[in-house]
Amino acid sequence: MFLNHKHHTKMAIKALFFDIDGTLVSFKTHRIPSSTVDALHRAKANGVKIYISTGRPVGFITNLGQIAGLIDGYITTNGALCFIGHNTVCRHEIAHSDVDTILQACAHSRRPAIVVGERDIAVYQHQPIVDKVFRDGLGLHDFRFADLDIVMRQPILQVTPFITAEKEAELMATISDCTSGRWSPKFTDITQREADKGKGLLAMTAHLGLHTDETMAFGDGGNDISIIRRAGIGVAMGNGGERVKAEADFVTTSVDDEGVRHALCHYGVI
Repeated sequence: MFLNHKHHTKMAIKALFFDIDGTLVSFKTHRIPSSTVDALHRAKANGVKIYISTGRPVGFITNLGQIAGLIDGYITTNGALCFIGHNTVCRHEIAHSDVDTILQACAHSRRPAIVVGERDIAVYQHQPIVDKVFRDGLGLHDFRFADLDIVMRQPILQVTPFITAEKEAELMATISDCTSGRWSPKFTDITQREADKGKGLLAMTAHLGLHTDETMAFGDGGNDISIIRRAGIGVAMGNGGERVKAEADFVTTSVDDEGVRHALCHYGVI
């Protein structure tokens, strides 16, 4: 564990933002550790608001039942759709020309992609890797994808091509109005330029009337770096990548070793 120190005014933490996979939810058990559930109940009892900050689109958020009653709002789809209750805080769709460019690149390299519409989610060029990652790896065994034709008639919030980092770099050079956030070596999440978790945090705090110094964000993957940089306190999980840890103010223990509870105790949130 180590501390970096941002140059900000010391303020009480009023809002917590949590990535899901590898942060709240264990990759090993697909559940939220009991120590984390207890810590969030204690934070909530202390008047702290709890928000989700995930690369998962809304339809993929199926594993938070243990804390559903504690959640005050959501940054989803890497910031492409943020909402509190029935109120949309921000929504950013990808230009269809950019969607076409991404899917053409997948066709050329014969790789699949997840296409996230405003209401439904489809697969382009389905391959077994999609089931291995999303059904087995993320516990989405019962999820039913929609037809691609239906999704392509909706605003597209995210496209997740199963490409290497090298192919990602080549692709991103051809689409000027998008950003990419990778949290797996197997795929990357591409969203409209104004959509990342850090910008989602700014939209949420502006909506809530909070200062960013009053926020604390937790994450473990590359797509968490933007929010870890923006938050008053950025926490990297012990199981996170080295790039994430380098950007964090504090590196806690792993998701399976009471990492969330440890960081909240360290900063006096609970």
